[in-house]
Amino acid sequence: MALVSQKPKLVTVFGGSGFVGTHVVQALTRRGYRVRVACRRPNKAIHLQVLGNMGQVHAIQANLRNRASVDRAVDGADHVINLVGILHESGRQRFDAVQNFGARAVAEAARAAGARLTHGSAIGADLDSPSLYGRTKAEGEQAVLESIEDAIVIRPSIVFGPEDSFFNRFANMARFTPALPLIGGGHTRFQPVYVGDVAEAHARAVDGALKGGTIYELGGPQVLTFRQCMEEMLEIIGRKRMLISVPWPIARLQARILGMLPNPLLTLDQVKLLEVDNVVSDEAKDAGRTLEGLGIPQHSIGAILPTYLWPYRPHGQFTQPQY
Repeated sequence: MALVSQKPKLVTVFGGSGFVGTHVVQALTRRGYRVRVACRRPNKAIHLQVLGNMGQVHAIQANLRNRASVDRAVDGADHVINLVGILHESGRQRFDAVQNFGARAVAEAARAAGARLTHGSAIGADLDSPSLYGRTKAEGEQAVLESIEDAIVIRPSIVFGPEDSFFNRFANMARFTPALPLIGGGHTRFQPVYVGDVAEAHARAVDGALKGGTIYELGGPQVLTFRQCMEEMLEIIGRKRMLISVPWPIARLQARILGMLPNPLLTLDQVKLLEVDNVVSDEAKDAGRTLEGLGIPQHSIGAILPTYLWPYRPHGQFTQPQY
């Protein structure tokens, strides 16, 4: 009888049931790691069970606002990944509570457990950001690195892939509206990065391939304006729509109104975030703190979007988009 002399590493993934988290869990299970998914509602992590072998993926209830649940989720883990973040505030889910104090709670729990830590942040994290989202992301990074000096911070640009909340949202809008809005004229620059590439970077951090105490910035092969992103998306789904420029003052006014909805389409904080370009910095490029520097091939939106935006085409999956 063959005996297993060493158990595979146990990785706790906070936010593992979400969009990015699902791909991170898949990248980890393919490497043979055991994965503990820590999330507020474990019933929403059932889809992760099929990503690994029997017993390889286990969901546990945890809430970043409840320190005891964080400690329990981290107990016995070799590596911890924190992917929890929110795009807008609602109820008790506040930017400070989740992205700042929550990040510190995870870091302190990981330090107490003797586990390594990878913290998922975002390009746009800046203590001087006009956006509360951006400021709390930066405060969370600061809290993490204060708690664990060799923690790894990963900042992606806007992430795309199946179930993303960017291209899917606008492609769905294009089905019903004759025009799409371009906030601030659509001049804001993005560097869309494929979710699978982001997941690979997180998995390599667990492998030990990323340098501790370092902030990595992940972007795709193209830098595109908001307008160019919409044009590319419309071409792929084969629909013609007007692109209407919405000046910043009008966008702020609309955001104040839409922000009062239970699930707002746009908030004032998001408008402030859109005022700043969301691209990999020259400093990160020069230091090799990018996907290219890690040797991870970058997937373009032109290669990936057609694989999941086809439901938004006028005549279905097997029709070629035409203009």
